[in-house]
Amino acid sequence: MTLALFLLALTTQQQAPTPTPAAVPDCPELARALAVVTRNDVRLRDWPNLARYREANRTLAPSPAPAERVVFMGDSITDVWPQPRFGEFFPGKPYIGRGISGQTTPQMLLRFRPDVIALKPKVVVLLAGTNDIAGNTGPMLDEDIQANIASMAELAKAHGIRVVLASITPTSAYHTAPNAVPQTTLRPLVRINAMNSWMKDYAAANRHVYLDYFSAMVDTTGALREDLSADDLHPNAKGYAVMGPVAEAAIRRALR
Repeated sequence: MTLALFLLALTTQQQAPTPTPAAVPDCPELARALAVVTRNDVRLRDWPNLARYREANRTLAPSPAPAERVVFMGDSITDVWPQPRFGEFFPGKPYIGRGISGQTTPQMLLRFRPDVIALKPKVVVLLAGTNDIAGNTGPMLDEDIQANIASMAELAKAHGIRVVLASITPTSAYHTAPNAVPQTTLRPLVRINAMNSWMKDYAAANRHVYLDYFSAMVDTTGALREDLSADDLHPNAKGYAVMGPVAEAAIRRALR
């Protein structure tokens, strides 16, 4: 009798229709939760976001001035810059942006070969570390960040690519919304200063070029100048106008 009931239940289960997305109730809260799950699933399946620039790398035209091809590698500050301001700040230059918003140094290290080495630049400008300090992909010690930056610099050097190490830019709390966590809390000045000090020394010891965005953008209180950002972290157009000549001067030094 028990076996008969088991077989009947199994048959009924097999014949039951498979739920479809249409059967999910119309619930905004559920939709938002599913959207988060979907984004996180995509992020986990391609954690370093190798797909972001895959097609652009594949179709990249040969540089008209291969001796001056430069790749800017980084996070959101680099990601936003070429849209469309790269041409304005570096007219006629074969400079390529390979920034991805929110990324940390371990993610950049994983995509360094396809997004930098494979493009055969003469120089790479690396701006990284602020999201590591903020813990975007989990807690990071300064030594962890330094190891990843050093690994990218070593890879570049091994492939004949000159290295420009950019300082982490300052943050501020001038535009903090009510109840929001200030950028100065997420990215403490003491850690930014420690990383920049290490980067300057590392660049000197390894014959790289140190690009000092920090000094060009900081105010007398040690914060990002209020007029250079609308969110206390990312440069606005005026901020990029400050960064452009500093970056170009560092690239010129690297190309000597």
